[in-house]
Amino acid sequence: MTDDLPRERSRRRVLAGALAGAAALTVLGVAALRRDPETGANPAEPTTPAPSPSSTTSSTPSGVPTWVGPTAPAVEAGLSLGRPGALVAIEEFGDFKCPSCRRYTQEIAPQLKTKYVDTGLARVFWRDYPIRGRDSTRAAHAGRAAARQGRFWPFHDVLYSGEVALSDAGLREAAGRAGLDVARFERDRKDPSVRQAVQADLEFALQLGLPGTPAFLINGELLFGAQPVAAFEKAIEKARRAS
Repeated sequence: MTDDLPRERSRRRVLAGALAGAAALTVLGVAALRRDPETGANPAEPTTPAPSPSSTTSSTPSGVPTWVGPTAPAVEAGLSLGRPGALVAIEEFGDFKCPSCRRYTQEIAPQLKTKYVDTGLARVFWRDYPIRGRDSTRAAHAGRAAARQGRFWPFHDVLYSGEVALSDAGLREAAGRAGLDVARFERDRKDPSVRQAVQADLEFALQLGLPGTPAFLINGELLFGAQPVAAFEKAIEKARRAS
């Protein structure tokens, strides 16, 4: 289930791709969208399916070119952090096996949380992008199970602490440390709907052409990698001014 929708806001979307296996980004299109991460809805666009990324441009009645991207899966309320109605939406695409994601979580995210999330300016939405094998996928399923008990973020922090393995035994240990009902956790992480939700996020990220993790859409504009705090602040302030 999702909670109240954040306030509608203009969104800009960048589609990025990898070049010859490198992490260099090629901007393929930008959209002025009004999409909410919790519903995937874009009230400014028709409800018909979005065109494929290869057809990136169209024209509005005013003649302004726009790009319509792939339809985004809704984000469960338990995978969000911050107040509904925040001006800035930060969609984080992460992999629990990713060292750069761990560094972002430990060194960068706490500073952004204090300055922007705790003050009500920004809201974070987690999206699974498990691209590092079986451990990544197993951990993504486990995160969704933790969210069903309202403990996703504590569980997320335990996994990124580097103190537990991403094996079945390690995930059970992490569940206990995060205060979960471990028996329920074990049932939930094997639920087909959990697997389907993770797969939907993965396919969305692949359709966007995201070259790796961590990747962020800040009011729809791409920021890639565990960049310095100043880079996030610049992007968030830009989104804030445009809201």
